[in-house]
Amino acid sequence: MQMPIQMPAPAARVPANVSRELSEFLSGLRFEDIPAPVVLRTEELFLDWFASALAGKGARPVRILDDFAAAMGPSGGTSEIFVSRRTSSPLFAALVNAAASHFVEQDDLHNSSVLHPGTVVFPAVVAVAQEIGASGRDVIAASVAGYECGIRVGEFLGRSHYKVFHTTGTAGKLGAAAGVARLLGLDAHRMNHCLGSAGTMAAGLWEFLRDAADSKQLHTAKAAADGLMAAYIARDGFTGAQRIFEGEQGMGAGMSSDADPALLVAGLGSRWATAETSFKYHASCRHTHPAADALAELMRINALGAGDIVKVTAHVHQGALDVLGPVTDPRSVHQSKFSMGFVLAQIAVKGRAQLADFTDAALGDAALRSFHDKVQMVLDPEIDRAYPRRWIGRVSVLTRDGRTLEHKVISPKGDPDNTLSRAELEDKALRLAAYAGGATEPEMRRAIARVWALREQRDLRNLLG
Repeated sequence: MQMPIQMPAPAARVPANVSRELSEFLSGLRFEDIPAPVVLRTEELFLDWFASALAGKGARPVRILDDFAAAMGPSGGTSEIFVSRRTSSPLFAALVNAAASHFVEQDDLHNSSVLHPGTVVFPAVVAVAQEIGASGRDVIAASVAGYECGIRVGEFLGRSHYKVFHTTGTAGKLGAAAGVARLLGLDAHRMNHCLGSAGTMAAGLWEFLRDAADSKQLHTAKAAADGLMAAYIARDGFTGAQRIFEGEQGMGAGMSSDADPALLVAGLGSRWATAETSFKYHASCRHTHPAADALAELMRINALGAGDIVKVTAHVHQGALDVLGPVTDPRSVHQSKFSMGFVLAQIAVKGRAQLADFTDAALGDAALRSFHDKVQMVLDPEIDRAYPRRWIGRVSVLTRDGRTLEHKVISPKGDPDNTLSRAELEDKALRLAAYAGGATEPEMRRAIARVWALREQRDLRNLLG
């Protein structure tokens, strides 16, 4: 199902209290208010997230957080930790599942907010839904509330925020909070307090990229867990800042130089940002995908092999330089997914950049390393102007016989207007589940059937049962 891309339109007015107006919308959102295509897309996003969580099984950072949950949390509960098949409280299940679903770089991304909503919203909502026995319809409504909130907060915070902050750790915390608050039935007043508490806890810095540190998993783990906490304490009367976004010492003032409060409420109820969310096709940082698609198509059109290419120039937006630029010599599998040179080498040498292609052995592969050294990134003003609403890919290639070739991609594979079909999503889910033995094929096929009928489920317990 191709989904048209709706760009966030600038609002003509800035309400006196955008925090309150957003809270009113989120608390009042009903399943019946959500258009059918958005419901279907939410089911697809749910499957993509669930499979990504299973693929995180055994990963060292995820295992450490799972051990922490086992030591600090209860010995059992109703909320599933998918990678270890244990149960715990909603807080610890959300924490581990959020870390797991962000590890292999296959979780969804929303372009204009530069946010990975699924990896923070679904873990929190599902953990609570399993605790309280919420229905599939309740989960869909809560998840859409979380997506709509988190995406709008990311857009509000703007490009300057993303230069320093990992938006999924900051705006994502608000998305998780809104989703759980909606599931718990918080009214607008308590929703507002919930967002205030989540906003004051928002954190996540990009500095970890320089050290190939594990912080990315901590960002999503804490976003889901802290968002959940914010909703529960607001339910019980804990108060938070009521103008957390637009206040003089709020998120906009402290975490951005180009914050636009109008974007928090523009198009509420008419523009469904959930449906604009992209699926990941390549198993790498999304900033590499536009150039990867452009290189793959250029090589196909011109019948080139990796050995025919002397030099590749990836024309990119500033965000790509900020995130990928520090990774000049990838030394870990995770770091290699943030290397434009290494990802394009996978495309050129293997014809793909899928999950099984990023391994310790690949890090030392002479052909991949050789091609990695042929790649450079340059800032492209046209591409930068379009970003983040569109993630355009353009590559220039110098061939061994002296030709200079160029190709441009407007919508990378996985974007709403170039989306993955349900068959492709099923295939991706099965591969993710099998990657680290997260689930058997029969288990995953049963889960897929259940997710395709998510709106009909009485509850979400025992997702792998």
